[in-house]
Amino acid sequence: MKNIYLMYPQKKGTIAPEIYGHFSEHIGGVIYDGIWVGKDSDIPNIKGFRKEIIEKLRAIKAPVIRWPGGCFAETYDWRDGIGEERPVRINWWRNRDGRYEPNEVGTHEFMDFCEAVGAKAYFAANLTSVPPLHIRNWVDYCVSPRGTTSLALEREKNGHPEPFDIPYWGVGNENWGGGGNMTPEYYTNEYRRYVTVMENAAPNAEFFVCGEDGLDFHWTHKVAENIGRVRADGYSMHYYCGSTGDPVDFAPEEWTAQLERASVMEKIIRKNWHIICAHDMQNKLKLVIDEWGCWHPAGSGPSKGANLFEQQSTMRDAMVTALTLNIFNNHCEKIKMANAAQLVNNLHALFLSCKEKCITTPTYHVFDMYKEHQGAEGIQVTVTDNDVFEESLTVSASVKDGKTLVTVGNISCKKDAEFVLSGVGMELPEKAEAVLLYHEDMHAHNTFDEPDKVVPVSVNLDLTQPITIPKTAVLAIRF
Repeated sequence: MKNIYLMYPQKKGTIAPEIYGHFSEHIGGVIYDGIWVGKDSDIPNIKGFRKEIIEKLRAIKAPVIRWPGGCFAETYDWRDGIGEERPVRINWWRNRDGRYEPNEVGTHEFMDFCEAVGAKAYFAANLTSVPPLHIRNWVDYCVSPRGTTSLALEREKNGHPEPFDIPYWGVGNENWGGGGNMTPEYYTNEYRRYVTVMENAAPNAEFFVCGEDGLDFHWTHKVAENIGRVRADGYSMHYYCGSTGDPVDFAPEEWTAQLERASVMEKIIRKNWHIICAHDMQNKLKLVIDEWGCWHPAGSGPSKGANLFEQQSTMRDAMVTALTLNIFNNHCEKIKMANAAQLVNNLHALFLSCKEKCITTPTYHVFDMYKEHQGAEGIQVTVTDNDVFEESLTVSASVKDGKTLVTVGNISCKKDAEFVLSGVGMELPEKAEAVLLYHEDMHAHNTFDEPDKVVPVSVNLDLTQPITIPKTAVLAIRF
């Protein structure tokens, strides 16, 4: 039997709500027929955006949404997405799926979406194929006060007199790869050039440096070494845990292997933070993990491959989500933001949709179960007898408004686990409410025909007795 000790005196820091952020790139079915159905659609919508997704994002308190990319950002011209006459362009991903970009969703539309959801906007700026002044003009267009500049007047003419609230700007995306195949030294010089003029137009915004890909710690070292005195408010980094076996029909050992790959996130966080601190950059380069999740072979989602990188989400993906969010919570003092990739019909999605159909995935339910961690004070958790990964529990805990939330995932796909929950520095109540996400089949997933095959259920717990968590299950306990 395991013991979970909640170390109330050992505070880890505030869990930034933005750690529970999302990502919506112009790729595959994320935007068109994903979040966007059009203002004239018979599908219920709010200013053209799918009403069901908006309502469900509000329900999980979605704090921030990144847009328009991703790699799409590196050839994006913001002027294509404003005004009445909008050009059709080659989408970055055209060579993969043959789709072109109609630019129906641009700056104004995306800000309508964020406003409807109640989420902050995080814009990724093109550092690869346009000059710094072009991006500064986008910032000017978005945030200059009403009536002050020609671009502010153009914004007003296009229907939004008041400035948009865009607190976060990424300066480039994956510039080590699709964003220009740059060296870290070259990128850092470009960042310094771009951020200098961007900050001039938006001195109160936060600007994020393009960080490393997975385990490329050399990039982190060189960026931290060369960033200098210019403005920097976060360090963007990406890690996908790939795939082991079929997205749906995987073997037990592939369940474990996938979670082992997901657990590498902790090493990435620790090592990057050590490098940043070694350069005394912890106040400028707090981590922004703005792409993370599983990346399975395409074709397992409802579009059967029509939507690029669309994949089904099983209980295994839900456990990857639980494990990753617990890692983020347990390192909250290092992390400013994180964004699951992506929101709908792509990669580690919370939703799958097609025309009038829209369902939530098991990943969505984990975000729902964890939502009260947002803005809470993270506390240290100690778990005994937890050294064998395939038999371990992933755990995090936080306190907010006098309430404790403990989130637990049973990594094992073979054995139920039993644990005793104890408080150090505070006595626990005898009873607690809990939510359990579980299905007896670890391959279980939601479909358009069975949209509620995997859903959480409410349970009542006696905290004076050992608690059993089924294999592959996620449990959220609140008291």
